[in-house]
Amino acid sequence: MMIHRFYLRSVLSFIMVFGLLGCESQYQKIEREELASGEINNELFLSLELGMEKRDFFETCWQLNKEGILTNGPTELSVEYSLELPSGKPAKMRFYPDFENDKIYLMPVEFVYDGWAPWNEELSVEKLREDVIAHFEKWYGPGFFEVSNEDKSLIAFVKIDGNRRVRIFKKSLSVVRAEIVDLNILKNLEKSPS
Repeated sequence: MMIHRFYLRSVLSFIMVFGLLGCESQYQKIEREELASGEINNELFLSLELGMEKRDFFETCWQLNKEGILTNGPTELSVEYSLELPSGKPAKMRFYPDFENDKIYLMPVEFVYDGWAPWNEELSVEKLREDVIAHFEKWYGPGFFEVSNEDKSLIAFVKIDGNRRVRIFKKSLSVVRAEIVDLNILKNLEKSPS
C-alpha cells in the first residue's frame, strides 16, 4: 500500500510540474481524446497484459522462467529479461507490476545497458533512452511525443493509445524507466486514493 501511495504522489507531482510549466496542454488534449475514444489496449509484452490477474502473471512468469526467457532480478520483487535493443547493444529489462483488485494496472519497467560505466559514452543514459524509445516503437508503434519543462531538465516521452499510457524517462545516470499504466484505473485511483 505504501508503494501504491508513493506512486500516486509521484505521478501527481510529475503532472503538476509539467502543468505549472505550461507543457501539459498537449498532453491533456491527447489524453482526453484517447480516453474519449473508448479504445482498450491492454497488451504489455511477453504475453503480459494490463488487467491480468495476479495469479496469471505469476504463472506466465514461471513458465517463461522454466523456458529460460526470464530470470529473477537483483531485488526481491523484480523479474529480469535480457534483450538486445535496436542499437544492437545488450541490456537488462527489469519489471514487476502494481496490482489493483489483484489485477495489473501499472507496469514499471527499468532498463540498463550491460556493462554500463560512467566513462563509456556509448552506453550513456541518453543513448539508452533513445534505444528504449525505438524498442517501444517496435512494440507499441510510433507516436511518442516529448513533454518537458522550459529548460529541458525534466523530459519524458509519452504515447497514449486509448486507455494505455506509456511514459519513458531517465531515472538515474544508468537507468531509463518506463511506466505503462491503464489510465482508466489510474484516474479512478486519483479520485479516491486509499
